Amino acid sequence: MNLKQPLHPARHAERRLVTSILDGTYPPGSSLPDERSFAKQIGVTRTTLRETLQRLSARGWVTIRHGKSTTVNDYWKEGGLGLLGSLAEYGESLPEGFILHLLELRVVLLPPIARLAISRSPGVFRKYLDRSDRLGEDARAFARYDWKLHMLFALHSGNPLYPLILNDFSSIFNAMALDYFNLEEGRRSSRDYYRRLLLSIEQGKGDTGKIVRSVLENSIVIWNTLMKQKKQNEGE
Repeated sequence: MNLKQPLHPARHAERRLVTSILDGTYPPGSSLPDERSFAKQIGVTRTTLRETLQRLSARGWVTIRHGKSTTVNDYWKEGGLGLLGSLAEYGESLPEGFILHLLELRVVLLPPIARLAISRSPGVFRKYLDRSDRLGEDARAFARYDWKLHMLFALHSGNPLYPLILNDFSSIFNAMALDYFNLEEGRRSSRDYYRRLLLSIEQGKGDTGKIVRSVLENSIVIWNTLMKQKKQNEGE
């Protein structure tokens, strides 16, 4: 029998804190309970809680003030990439609209990265995209393939910061991608995208950035349709 392993105390404390912030138990601007009672409430030692608060403070979740209560930051306004990466770990508690905002950000960031990467290493992408016709209808295979394509764009762009940014979103991308690629429309759109991208590279058209942008914009339409269907099913 497979039993779910308990979280390490520090990990448990961090998850309890972050989910309590995300679900509105401790909204931005509010104060956390005093250290002694909060540690008891969460079920960890004061030392573990103190270390957890220091980590969350470094990421922008909270502000620790000596001799005063720890306050919750407005993470949308005061956070940075470190917070954004940790936010992506809490898929079940993400703020409404987070995935849509993430998809919109991808539309802005990925096309120029892809164009640059393909111009630098066309052979790499020609070889990789030539394998796309072997994916079949397996949603997991599509998810793995698509994520690796994203990473190839980042790695061959010549900018070492791009892989660091993408790595922060690997967990949430994989969870989201399974929902997306379980849809026949999602698989069909991406299969067509891989073919168009490969043809563009082979013909040297130089329109790869436009192709990437168009499919990312279409993925938002498909995702919104999927979310509407989910809400309808939950309401039945």
